[in-house]
Amino acid sequence: MGGMSPLLRRKEKKRPEDRMVTLIGKPGCHLCDDAQEVIEKVCAETGARWEKKDISQDEELYRLHWEQIPVVLVDGEQHTFWRVNPERLRRALGG
Repeated sequence: MGGMSPLLRRKEKKRPEDRMVTLIGKPGCHLCDDAQEVIEKVCAETGARWEKKDISQDEELYRLHWEQIPVVLVDGEQHTFWRVNPERLRRALGG
């Protein structure tokens, strides 16, 4: 596999319990509350961990994401924003 393009190599599949979902939002945001409900449910089903970050407490997160909240990351990479589709999140987590 030495000469194969990195784009063509398969990534090692992580187990759901080794995955981290990050919800980036702010207090008083109804879309953030909706996203959290979906994330809590899917993570409970799959065993994935999740965390919540508040853009009003982090200048860099605010600069990057203020127009898109809620933003959902899976293992540090953007998965979605505004609305969270539970089936799509479940697939991304391998559940």
